[in-house]
Amino acid sequence: MEVTSHLKWNPVLADPTGQRQAKPRTLGKTMVMDKGLGLNAFQDLLSTSSSHLDMIKIGFGTSPLYPLNVLKSKINSAKENGICIYPGGTFLEVAIRQNAVSSFFDMLIALGFNGVEISDGTIEMERRLRNELIARGLEEGFEVITEYGKKGWGSSIELEELIDTVLIDTELGAKLVTIEARESGMGVGIFDNNGKCKDDELQRVLSAIPGQQLLWEAPLKSQQVHLISMLGPDIHLGNISPDELMALEALRRGLRSDTLSLGTRKD
Repeated sequence: MEVTSHLKWNPVLADPTGQRQAKPRTLGKTMVMDKGLGLNAFQDLLSTSSSHLDMIKIGFGTSPLYPLNVLKSKINSAKENGICIYPGGTFLEVAIRQNAVSSFFDMLIALGFNGVEISDGTIEMERRLRNELIARGLEEGFEVITEYGKKGWGSSIELEELIDTVLIDTELGAKLVTIEARESGMGVGIFDNNGKCKDDELQRVLSAIPGQQLLWEAPLKSQQVHLISMLGPDIHLGNISPDELMALEALRRGLRSDTLSLGTRKD
C-alpha cells in the first residue's frame, strides 16, 4: 500500500484566504445541528469533517428520544474530537416549565455533555433565572452558550435588549451568545420572511457588540455566503446541516465560486 502520510496540500490550495485558524480556534467557529443522525452517519461526519467542526447541538428537545447508549456514544465521540456538544436550549426551557431543572443538569452530567445552551426562545425568563442558570452551568463544568431572540415568526432584534443581554451573559462567563434564526432561517432575527439578511439591523448590532462574541444561526447557503462575504471567514456560524458542513468550510476558505474573491492571501 502506498504511504501517503507525507503528502500535504500546498497552503495556497488548502486555504486560499490564509486566514483559517486550526482547532481549538477562537474565530470562525461552526456549530452543526444534529436533528437525529444515526451513529454511522454521526461517525462519518466526524471522520471526514471533525477538524472543521467546533460545536454540535442535539436539536430541540430530541436528547431524551435516543437510546441512552446511542446518545452517550455520540457525546463521547464528539469530545474525543475536541467538539463541544450540548442539547438544544428548547430542552432546558422544557425543564424549566416542568420544574425539572436539577434533573436536567443531573442527566447532562451523567451522560457526559460538555456544553449547555441557555435560551428563552419560547418561554419568558426573568434575568435573575438566566443569571442563575449561567452560573450553574459553569459550576458544573459546562461550556455555556446562551441565545438571544424569540422563535416566533416575525420576531426581530431589539438592539438595546441585545446589547444588555450580551454584556451580562459574557460577563457572567457565557462563551458565545447565539442570535436566533431557527432551523428555517426565515422570518426571525436578522432574516426577513424570505430568508434575506437585513443588513441594516446586522450593522447596528455589530456597531455595538464585538462580532467574536456572537454566533449567528444561518442555516441557508445564501445566508452563509452573504455573511462570509460581508464579514469575512472568521464569523461564527450555527444551525448548519451536517451534510452542508464541508461546503461551508469551502466557503470560508474561498474554495467555492461564491467566495472565490476572498482567496487573496495576506502572508
